[in-house]
Amino acid sequence: MEMGYKWYEEGKMMKKMNTFTDFIDCAEFLVREKYTASDRLFAEGRSAGGLLMGAVANMRPDLFKGIISGVPFVDVLTTMSDASIPLTTGEYTEWGNPAIKAEYDYMKKYSPYDNLKPQNYPNLLVLTSFSDSQVQYFEPAKYVAKLRDLKTDKNVLLFKTNMTGSHGGSSGRFSRLKERALEYSWMMGLLGMSDEAMKQ
Repeated sequence: MEMGYKWYEEGKMMKKMNTFTDFIDCAEFLVREKYTASDRLFAEGRSAGGLLMGAVANMRPDLFKGIISGVPFVDVLTTMSDASIPLTTGEYTEWGNPAIKAEYDYMKKYSPYDNLKPQNYPNLLVLTSFSDSQVQYFEPAKYVAKLRDLKTDKNVLLFKTNMTGSHGGSSGRFSRLKERALEYSWMMGLLGMSDEAMKQ
């Protein structure tokens, strides 16, 4: 809601694609204005932000060096079709109700799992939690399995399951820092920032 409530409303329901195209536009601006380059640009999102990461990876895989998806909501149609999952029915006003054909068809246009295809993808780090009741671990697991089967590149695709954490990851100050360190070290490694390189 940074730009006001109207702007927020323009990124929901049957206008959800604006969320993805706006994000891509911002990334393109950073590259065009030489704040960075596509071989040094990373993106990260968690939960619904993980849906954003999945959609962006499908739409503009060339734009990012790597993408981190935390507990990503990537199998939109399957999850939203199961009313027994916590939060599902309460979020019909955000994503739509798959029982309504027009809303189902629109969600299918961007659902990351349903739009995976044979193409090159950026380096990907997908993180999930075994005890997550909001985005259950098998949702990103099936996404990663399908992606491994379809992607045509040799970029890194890592999938890590936190066996003790929940939707917010591990509890405790130091556990959270260790999780963040994993993400930073993954990005730094892809940029060639090894211990030896840092000493030079």
